[in-house]
Amino acid sequence: MQDEINVVQEISIAQLIADFGFPVVMVVGLGYFVYYVWKTINNVIDPAVQEMKGTIIRLTDQLRLLDQDMIRLQTKVNTVLKNKNKQVLENEKEKNKKTDRNNRTRKI
Repeated sequence: MQDEINVVQEISIAQLIADFGFPVVMVVGLGYFVYYVWKTINNVIDPAVQEMKGTIIRLTDQLRLLDQDMIRLQTKVNTVLKNKNKQVLENEKEKNKKTDRNNRTRKI
């Protein structure tokens, strides 16, 4: 039965080509192809693109927040390092003073 349907379809396409000519049948076929592509773009691709736009916006916002957090963290780290260096220098000065005092007392 499947073979009969295929033969009927082939005959009808052949009959259409015989009745209207090959260019007319191909224009109708291409018209259907354009309609199918347009329908697919509107129903499948556009919603996916809109969803991707939303995702990109959310990721961009998260990236900005992370960048701001990195700047704050870097500022804090720089402050801590500056204070640590200051403290180390003060400790070295105190050590040097003690060493100088000990050296002076020994000389006397």
